[in-house]
Amino acid sequence: MFKTLKSDIDAMISRDPAARSRLEVALLYPAFHAIIIYRAAHWLYGKKWFFLARALSQLARLLTGIEIHPGAKIGHGFFIDHGMGVVIGETAEIGNNVTLYHDVTLGGVSPSENSDGQRCQKRHPTLGDNVIVGSGAQILGPITVGRCARIGANAVVIKNVAEMATMVGIPAKPVAGQANRADSSFAPYGTPLGDLPDPAARAIEALMAQVDVLKAQVGDLESRLSDAEQRPNFSFGADDAQDDSAHSAKK
Repeated sequence: MFKTLKSDIDAMISRDPAARSRLEVALLYPAFHAIIIYRAAHWLYGKKWFFLARALSQLARLLTGIEIHPGAKIGHGFFIDHGMGVVIGETAEIGNNVTLYHDVTLGGVSPSENSDGQRCQKRHPTLGDNVIVGSGAQILGPITVGRCARIGANAVVIKNVAEMATMVGIPAKPVAGQANRADSSFAPYGTPLGDLPDPAARAIEALMAQVDVLKAQVGDLESRLSDAEQRPNFSFGADDAQDDSAHSAKK
């Protein structure tokens, strides 16, 4: 356990530029305190001391605002930045070197009516190694988030996420040009730097371009019609000659 806690401290120092020393992290970071209590509660949970494990979990929630069910499985190098409002459900599984920001929920979507039938069933998400989850994101249900994936702030994820993908929006969808990125570099709040392509904006731009084309075609047709109406008609047909002859005969 101590080796794992050391890796948790090292993760916080490497990913938080405000952290200056291990002592500062150990004494002054509420997220680390929540992780310490979780690791102890998880050990008790594994020994089937469920009540004591939940009591420790509630203590951590009271002290830090971070709720981690003792039944959750979390790897080493775990970092919760800021932390307030984080909720991690009982059957959630988190890989190594994962980063969560504040107000993240790893929750379930099963209805609450038949809770007895849902016990010992997988109800919460699984996060692979090196996943980053931005603030306010909700990852719901027994889905899998592939390694090195990034979940943008306030995204709502309800389907499996591919490895290396970047997900944004409600419901979350992969960002164009990011799904097959080759790097796994750290991205604060799960959001890569630089301009992100906006699918809605691209669709609107394509529609506007099509409107411009149609306007040009309509303008061309109107111009041709105007020219046709203004052109004089010099033709003198046989029908007109017969009408003139009949009119002269009546006179």
